[in-house]
Amino acid sequence: MQIRNVRDIDVRSKYVLLRTDFNVQIVDGDITDSFRIDASMPTIKYLIDNGARVVICSHLGRPKGEKNSELSLRQIAEYMDIPFVEDCLDKDFLPNMHDGDVVLLENLRFHIGEEKNDDSFAKKLAEGFDLYVNDAFAVSHRAAASTVGVTKYLPSFAGLLLEKEITNLTKFLQSSQKPLIAFVGGSKVSTKIGVLKKLVSIADKIVIGGAMGTTFNYALGLPVGDSLYEESMADTALEIINIAKENNCDVLLPLDKGVGKEFDKNAKRENRDADKIKDDDIIMDDGEKTIARNKELLKDAKTVIWNGTFGMAEWGEPWARASFELAQDMAHFTKTGKIESIVGGGDTVAALNACGVFNDMTYVSTGGGAFLEFIEGKELPGIKVLEK
Repeated sequence: MQIRNVRDIDVRSKYVLLRTDFNVQIVDGDITDSFRIDASMPTIKYLIDNGARVVICSHLGRPKGEKNSELSLRQIAEYMDIPFVEDCLDKDFLPNMHDGDVVLLENLRFHIGEEKNDDSFAKKLAEGFDLYVNDAFAVSHRAAASTVGVTKYLPSFAGLLLEKEITNLTKFLQSSQKPLIAFVGGSKVSTKIGVLKKLVSIADKIVIGGAMGTTFNYALGLPVGDSLYEESMADTALEIINIAKENNCDVLLPLDKGVGKEFDKNAKRENRDADKIKDDDIIMDDGEKTIARNKELLKDAKTVIWNGTFGMAEWGEPWARASFELAQDMAHFTKTGKIESIVGGGDTVAALNACGVFNDMTYVSTGGGAFLEFIEGKELPGIKVLEK
């Protein structure tokens, strides 16, 4: 895939509309995970160093076209220590900008036209700019006004982060070493059907955990207690298992589960074999036998991909055990050169950070849905419009 890159052009004195993904985790007004901001800094620095007049646009949360002070990007502008513009369609500040200046616009999604890829909104957003740069891989699977619409009105290029994501994920898909093991967790089979079918065609083994693993166990007739699972996805789970068999890919499901009697982070944890789950058990993590098996699997792998946590990782111990131990084991085998590790998805990245092993992985993607759709082989609209 050949895309137009920001390094291919002269940006000096140009007004550049830069789309980033600053949809970061904010708790009580504090940014608790700056990964996506940090990931776009090389592009921002490149534009500043080369004399561009940089205007950053982004989104935060899902305000659905209405202003919401809790979802204002002002708090991110303060974190970055850059000027803030209170409406993304405001142009009054442009004449006062100089080469190397950078400002941040208010949340794009305060306007209903953003997510609808409304042409009139896209045209207004593009007005006053000379160039458009997309550095927001994580939203490039969505055809929004700020990822697709503006490209009708401005010469458009990929930023350094977007280029890096495409390069690294393409390399993984085309030349990953075998054996390849995929770990896939999260809550819903329904959101990952496509990528599961893709992974079973390229992986040697696929480990399905978390609530997704519960759904697969349910499909096989195992008890699941009073737990989160998708009853309607049972036939799909069996279909994926059959596709895997046809592709000589082993599907490995939870051997046991960590359960409690109430859905609460302070609930007492018990370990229960998958065929011994009681009617009043609530599954909140994968179990000790499953954790030990996963570690053994890593010993024989060359490439490992991970998306989706395996329990209530956001609660920490004792319900994050399966996710945290997988993160730590992957970090160990990556650092010792035994595996290449590729990780994507917001919750999964948060687990890496919680364990302090983020920097030990071979590659961590900023994308969640985009990460999955790229691996699945889908055409991402925000990237398609940048192809040469």
